[in-house]
Amino acid sequence: MAGFETAMEQQRTQARAAGKFSVDYNDGLSLEGETSFTGYEHLQGSAKVVGLFSNGAAVDVLNAGDKGIVVLDETPFYAESGGQVGDSGLLKAEDLVFAVADCTKESKSHLHHGELQQGTIKVGDTLFPEVDAERRQKTAVNHSATHVLHEALRRVLGSHVQQKGSLNDAERLRFDFSHFEAVTAEELQAVEDMANEEIRRNTLIETDIMDIDSAKEKGAMALFGEKYDDEVRVLTMGGDFSVELCGGTHAQRTGDIALLKIVSEGGIAAGVRRVEAVTGKAALDFMAGVSAQLQDKLTDQQGKTRQLEKELEQLKAKLAAAKGADLVSAAADVAGVKVLAEVLEGIEPKALRDTIDQLKNKLGSAVVVLATVADGKSVLLPVSAKI
Repeated sequence: MAGFETAMEQQRTQARAAGKFSVDYNDGLSLEGETSFTGYEHLQGSAKVVGLFSNGAAVDVLNAGDKGIVVLDETPFYAESGGQVGDSGLLKAEDLVFAVADCTKESKSHLHHGELQQGTIKVGDTLFPEVDAERRQKTAVNHSATHVLHEALRRVLGSHVQQKGSLNDAERLRFDFSHFEAVTAEELQAVEDMANEEIRRNTLIETDIMDIDSAKEKGAMALFGEKYDDEVRVLTMGGDFSVELCGGTHAQRTGDIALLKIVSEGGIAAGVRRVEAVTGKAALDFMAGVSAQLQDKLTDQQGKTRQLEKELEQLKAKLAAAKGADLVSAAADVAGVKVLAEVLEGIEPKALRDTIDQLKNKLGSAVVVLATVADGKSVLLPVSAKI
């Protein structure tokens, strides 16, 4: 089931990429050469167009309004992989703007999917790539947060926890992991607390290039069944808090994450759980939204409580009035004066006063003393009327 879910997620990813345009541009593309990725160090650059595709076929030119793919000899655009979405941004030149909606990888080439907004692109042209820096930073922060979350899950739930899939974009992060039972609220809170403690430490996020054997000796975790090159990127956080193989882009320090808030957790397959979280301002916005919802519910509940209290007072007044009517016959004649002394249980002082007023009107010349208990204290109301 876990393998099936992994395959299904790959299919969904491909479907999403194809859905951005009317056809799957990757299908049957003939690609040669290799795109050099410069995006770890730079978000801008200069590159040569080595391939153009439209509607699944190679073309020599793209004109304004055309949707297609631009392949460059080098690029700062990160291509979707390892759970991290592809970059977006612009390819520019004089009087030319190609809006990149997504970047994927086919063979060793980076494919810039988008639409030519103005100008004309030809194979051999020089373009100037510009990655959307804000979107890249938010995505990189969420990717780094995923590594922190992964290690926190392992430390709280056990070393059996292994990554089964992930998605990191500018809005949120999603992490699928192996676990044999539902995660309790207490465990989730412990995971979140541990992750945020590591974030507050603001340690340097280090990336080293080394051979796979050295990476394993360092304790780097790798995905089961994944194929790695002879040299791999090893991502280290908090000294030895988290050590994993990862080719994605990341924040510079754990403190860049600012805050991690888990928003959901649930099962997606037998033995596979999914947790979703937000970071930074998105986490603050989420918490503010939850607080606003709670405040609305509290205000609504307070209104209902006041209404119930009002109805209760009305019922008690009716009860007091009914008891008052019964008390008229209990009045004793003392030297020609009616005397009434009673203890009424469950009557509020205000209702007690209303009862006395009713008795005064009904008894005429009388001495009336009524008592009740309110908040653990005795309340005694004596009154004489028309003696």
